[in-house]
Amino acid sequence: MAGSTVGPTRDGDEPAKSETPSGAVSSGSAPSGTVPSGTASPGAGVAPSGAAAGYRPSRTLPFGAEFRRQAARRRTQLALGFMALLPLIILIAFQFGSEEEEPGRGEFGSLVSLATSGGLNFTLFSLFVSASFLLVVVVALFFGDTVASEASWGSLRYLLSIPVPRARLLAIKLLVALTYSALALLLLAGTALLIGTLRYGWSPLRSTVAAQLEPGAGLLRLLAVLGYLAVVLLVVAGLAFLLSVVTDAALGAVGGAVLLWILSSILDQITALGAIRSFLPTHYSAAWLGLLSTPVQADDIVRGTISAISYATLFWGLAFWRFTRKDIVS
Repeated sequence: MAGSTVGPTRDGDEPAKSETPSGAVSSGSAPSGTVPSGTASPGAGVAPSGAAAGYRPSRTLPFGAEFRRQAARRRTQLALGFMALLPLIILIAFQFGSEEEEPGRGEFGSLVSLATSGGLNFTLFSLFVSASFLLVVVVALFFGDTVASEASWGSLRYLLSIPVPRARLLAIKLLVALTYSALALLLLAGTALLIGTLRYGWSPLRSTVAAQLEPGAGLLRLLAVLGYLAVVLLVVAGLAFLLSVVTDAALGAVGGAVLLWILSSILDQITALGAIRSFLPTHYSAAWLGLLSTPVQADDIVRGTISAISYATLFWGLAFWRFTRKDIVS
């Protein structure tokens, strides 16, 4: 029918518009070839790639935003809080414990006897008792919980639909976990050095495998020990991160990484395995003791560094490969 008409509408639908034979738009519409005010023309706001105009993948999920999200979580606060509390617990144990050294305690007994001789030795002892298990659990917690927890909460798919590219999501979570793990390690060492120095004084670093080191040189050795421990723990970080991508259970990822590390430690004690032990990720985990000798024994430290970086790179690579191909349903 000629003339301007508006068809019947349904709830939520726009009125159907018809054109006159001359091509003019029905009453209330803009002239032909123009776009009504407040409406976008076809293709407006869309980049050639198909993304919305102004969308930049590199600007999604900023590092600071993810860092603050993780800082607000209870497990982050408890883990960092315990790192600061542990040296105080050790100090109290020394104050109320017996000063008599029990026979047959070997290297551990020697470190205990030296732990109260100065702040540097107290820090070294705190790292010694934490390196084999506590630090492993903390690092596994930060890396194993980062992706699996999002999946268990059902928020992972919403992050991806913002949209945040999968590789960027994983990279930001990896960087944040690395930052918190390094912070936990520094918090443990820094707190131990502070309260140890206040209680036992600023004294030379002593050990049973080296000559006495002046406080300045001893502090450098202590920083080197801290750096090597951080490198060794990259194996735990890579394994926990991979398990966090594979499973939706955060506890399974954290526990799996810790159990595999313990299993590797047990296998490393079996001398019948021979040269196979040198390929275990925990074989060089105690090589940092070579940093306390005079001169420094660096051979195992170099091998341990290469081994840890190789394992971490392999695990992280597998995590990215799996996550970019995984069907996200949670």
